[in-house]
This record gives sequence, structure tokens and C-alpha cells, in this order.
Amino acid sequence: MQIQHNISLLPYNTFGIDVNAKQFVSIESIESLCILLEQEKDFFILGGGSNVLLTTNIDKLVVHIAFKGIEIVEQSDSDVIVKVAAGENWHQFVLWCIAHNFGGVENMSLIPGNVGTAPIQNIGAYGVELKDTCLTVEAVAIETGKTRTFTHAECAFGYRNSVFKNQLKGNYIITNVFFKLTKNKHQLNSSYGAIQAELKKNGIETPTIKNISDAVIAIRKSKLPDPADLGNSGSFFKNPVILASEFKNLQEKFPDAPHYKVSDTEIKVPAGWLVEQSGFKGKRIGNTGSHKNQALVLVNYGNATGKEVLALSKLIQKTVFDKFNIAIEAEVNII
Repeated sequence: MQIQHNISLLPYNTFGIDVNAKQFVSIESIESLCILLEQEKDFFILGGGSNVLLTTNIDKLVVHIAFKGIEIVEQSDSDVIVKVAAGENWHQFVLWCIAHNFGGVENMSLIPGNVGTAPIQNIGAYGVELKDTCLTVEAVAIETGKTRTFTHAECAFGYRNSVFKNQLKGNYIITNVFFKLTKNKHQLNSSYGAIQAELKKNGIETPTIKNISDAVIAIRKSKLPDPADLGNSGSFFKNPVILASEFKNLQEKFPDAPHYKVSDTEIKVPAGWLVEQSGFKGKRIGNTGSHKNQALVLVNYGNATGKEVLALSKLIQKTVFDKFNIAIEAEVNII
């Protein structure tokens, strides 16, 4: 465990924002983490850097979580419980599941980031969320250095939300995530039109989990820029959930507004549609802009600062609210 000084965080965030960390350390074991916690209490945790917008230099110790390991801990004829270390890349874990014919996470293929940060956001895509397969979460308390196991209920998962993002924010460091996956009789979710279209295009009538994963990968690649080529953090905004009565008013002005029923009283409206209808899709402002294929993705065209991206996001939020009277929240963590 070696602490470095004045390190650029450019390689550690998918937005490609070049800010410096006053101090930096990469932690590869829980033992090293516990030693660090005995010495330091004021630091900034950085995982895969896929869901963060850095707007300034970090004037403290940046701790990069780099635990590795995927382990089958229990299995039956129908199910398997897998323990995954926080530093594992999420998409590589999904591919590992596909290779072992373990079902449940295939719809979340190609989501950027690491496994350890996935429960914080309760990541999700194409009708599936992490909460659907997450069994428990292990985390170390920053104050005491003791390990605690959080049950599914204790994680308090919500839409792109969890207890780690709210009540316990800054109190714990996630070290391992346990998943319960299917070994057979997989419950496939191909209800999204884009997945159905991709399967039909490939002549697949009875899809496997690999077929679903391949379809999702193809869809995401066609819509979303690769952070290695064009800095971004995926979807920048959450899809807003509004009251059914509010949606009725929206529909009177915009009859073709896409929507998804959440409950008898709530409707989800795609944030991407709101941003696109507000004129931002493909629009570039300086070194940043909204991507040409997906309005929800803000990008770094090169040398953009975090402050530039933040200013664009605020302009989009204001424009959407003025036009639709709907507030859209950032899904990305702004530092």
C-alpha cells in the first residue's frame, strides 16, 4: 500500500476529466483497507469512476478500490450464490455469468463501472435492476473498520437509489456483493421493444441468456459512445417519475409523449425524450454536448472541464423544466 502524491485522475474516470488528487492510493485487499482506516478517516472513495463528474481537484486522499475475485459460495440444482469483489468490472462479471450459464444479470450487459458501486446506484437496464439478483452486500464501516453484512431489505433499494446513497452515505465502503442467480429455467426479460427487434433481426425466436446479452450489447453500442473514444458517464439524468394527474396534463400538450406505468398513481417519463424535445440531442457547446445518438448522454469532446459539463447539465435541467414543468435529477454523482 503506497500513497502517491499529486496524481492525475484522468485514467480513473470515464468522463475523461483531468483533475488531480492531492494523494492517491490503490487498495487491493480488505486487510489493507482496514490498516488504512486506522490511519485515515478523511478521504474520497473512487471505484470504476463511471458514475462521477469531477469538477475540481480533490484536496484529500483518494482511495481507489481494487479488490478482485469472483467465487461460487453455494449452489443447488436450480440456483447459485456468487460472491463478487468490489473492484471487479461490472461488464466482465456479467460475461463471466454468461460463460457459466448463470442467469439474472444479462440485461445489464455493458453497463460501465465496478461491482462495488453497483448497489449504491441500484444500477439497471432494459427492465432489470441490480436489486433483482443482489442477495447481500458486505461493507466495512469507516469509523470502526468492522465488516457488516447488509440484507437485501437493509439495502433499501429504490430507483437508482439505496441506503448507501442516503442514510449511510460516507459511512461504509462496499467490499463484496453476493448475487443469487439461476442455473436453469432462466426468467428472461425481453419485453423491451429494442431487445425484441434485435432478436428478430437475428432470427432468434427462443433466446438464451447469451442471446439477450448480445442483443443488449449491440443496442448499447449503437446508441452509446465508448468512454475510451468519447468521455461520458452513460445516462446523466434519471428518468423522472411524475403523478398520473401531472402526466395527463403533459399528454394534453404532447400526445405522443412516451411513458411507462410505475403504479396506479405514478408514471415514468423517459428523460432522454425530454432532453431531445428540448433541443439538446447532438448539440455541442464548447468541449461538451449531448450525444448525437442518445440525448441523455453528456459527452466530453476533448479537454472539457467538469465545470463545463456541469454548466451544460444545469442548462438542460432548466430548459426541460421551463418546457415541460418536470424536474430531472442528475444520476451521476457530481463532485
